[in-house]
Amino acid sequence: MSKGVLFLLSGPSGVGKGTVKAHLFEEFEKCLVYSVSATTRSPRQGETDGVDYYFIDRETFLKWIDEDAFLEHAEFSGNMYGTPRSAVMRQLEAGHDVFLEIEVQGALQVMEKMPECVSIFILPPSFEVLEQRLRGRGTESDEVVNRRLDQARRELPMADRYMYQLVNDTVDDTYAKLRELYLKHSSVVHEMYNV
Repeated sequence: MSKGVLFLLSGPSGVGKGTVKAHLFEEFEKCLVYSVSATTRSPRQGETDGVDYYFIDRETFLKWIDEDAFLEHAEFSGNMYGTPRSAVMRQLEAGHDVFLEIEVQGALQVMEKMPECVSIFILPPSFEVLEQRLRGRGTESDEVVNRRLDQARRELPMADRYMYQLVNDTVDDTYAKLRELYLKHSSVVHEMYNV
């Protein structure tokens, strides 16, 4: 069995990363795993330790940072989040491809530690389209949408640090491009699906 490949998927909020990634997981569920992050935040109702997140205390998290046990880590809203290196390596060695859907700062840390990873940035057709998509959801206040747009302004210039950039005009076209990249880089999928 071949060793798996680590894929990084980034892009601004509302660009459609989750949608195209979900299609890939539906089609190639036998050889793909989604990386589980560690966090210091408390579990929400219905969340399971080791499935949704590894829930650990701050002291343990800081110890893991000292031990270089994370591929990347960051702090948001007073909680710490990170990708445990050992869990990712275990899956890769077991012959699974691992997908990290991750924000830019974390992705840059991973690229530094694992330069062989395949990094993909999903771009909106334009900033205006991204704003329309975020506002069109109708699920967040103007304040939250404006924060997400500010974050997008900081993230979009980083797209050229990634191996690939895909413009999400339509979900079908973007999925076709993501699928093509996946087939190009994964030997696991060729063994399991004979594609």
